[in-house]
Amino acid sequence: MFQNREDAGRQLAAALMQYTDEKPLILALPRGGVPVAAPIARALDAPLDILIVRKLGAPGQPELAIGAVAEGYPPYIFWNEDLIVEIGASDAYRAAAYKDQLQSIEKRRACLAGVRHLQKLAGRIVILVDDGIATGATIRVAIEAIKAQQPLSLCLAVPVASAETLEAMRTLVDDIVCLEAPPFFRAVGCHYEDFSQTTDGEVRDSLAEFE
Repeated sequence: MFQNREDAGRQLAAALMQYTDEKPLILALPRGGVPVAAPIARALDAPLDILIVRKLGAPGQPELAIGAVAEGYPPYIFWNEDLIVEIGASDAYRAAAYKDQLQSIEKRRACLAGVRHLQKLAGRIVILVDDGIATGATIRVAIEAIKAQQPLSLCLAVPVASAETLEAMRTLVDDIVCLEAPPFFRAVGCHYEDFSQTTDGEVRDSLAEFE
């Protein structure tokens, strides 16, 4: 059990000290991943940035993801082709959904990071951080988006994750550091005493510390 995200980040930082001399880039999924990532960036004296991922909702069912898009150079897009065929999402709908979410990503980055653009990842050691992994749908898209930019290596670092999901991700990254992977996993929040929502202001303050 972690006290809060900051406590989880401090504990995770202690498990990542092998990266101290590697000059990694710490990349967090906002919002909840940022307060976990900040103590890691401090401990490793490393830069901190965010990676924004947005799901692409089905027609009339915005919570049902038929795909996802992540910022990058160029943006990374994933489509669940089987689900698209099943629900009958047209090419025009897909194009419009993609355009809308790209605009949403731009607005989200402007809100959280101001004029700071996503740092270039090519040739860098990247540590991807979130506050936990349940199904792993979002983190998978983030991993593929990072790999598409050809980093030198990619480490996935989380305080807690579903053991099944974590095992499925071992072939996707170069390294995984996870403090807890219980065999009977309910939800990420169950492993925190305080799992209150991270605010946009807290994200901005954390990023400003590492400018």
